[in-house]
Amino acid sequence: MRKKPIIIGVTGGSGGGKTSVSRAILSHFPDENIAMIEHDSYYKDQSHLTFEERVVTNYDHPLAFDTDLMIEHLNELIAGRSVDIPVYDYTQHTRSSKTYRQEPQDVFIVEGILVLEDKRLRDLMDIKVFVDTDDDIRIIRRIKRDMEERGRSLDSIIEQYTSVVKPMYHQFIEPTKRYADVVIPEGVSNVVAIDLINTKVASILSASTSD
Repeated sequence: MRKKPIIIGVTGGSGGGKTSVSRAILSHFPDENIAMIEHDSYYKDQSHLTFEERVVTNYDHPLAFDTDLMIEHLNELIAGRSVDIPVYDYTQHTRSSKTYRQEPQDVFIVEGILVLEDKRLRDLMDIKVFVDTDDDIRIIRRIKRDMEERGRSLDSIIEQYTSVVKPMYHQFIEPTKRYADVVIPEGVSNVVAIDLINTKVASILSASTSD
């Protein structure tokens, strides 16, 4: 009988270092069947809206995500079945026509700003992590990422951050810290915290293979 995969939820504010922490965990287990699934892949399809309407969508609100589909996919993966995960186009603010095939794994890292907001998602997780990073650091990282990777202007990034990202962080994201098993200040530079998570994952994997 196939063992249930370990599911690790990694969350925190935009630009807080969630992805770096997730990759640090991934790289620690090169010989294991481990993969990361991003909540951002499950932004709702907005092809029915004009580009102008898509631009003003609040992407930091829980309603921007098709979390039902993510939960459905995780349950399929837990059951040992492959799924086709959507690919989001950040330049067009909607889903692309592409998907990618995700095979079942022994460990899944579920990463995103709101992965601890929905109780149904939390209930699937074995380890819940909140990456806690100062607001100033997060906005600097977001500016760099959005300009270099997503082709956005400085003015649009600052406007979106002050009007949407920061208020949504305090309304929806920061409150989910109380659900975390581990809070990591300063993200990937907190080597001790990441080592503790890796040790815990290794112990679960070891116990599952010895059963």
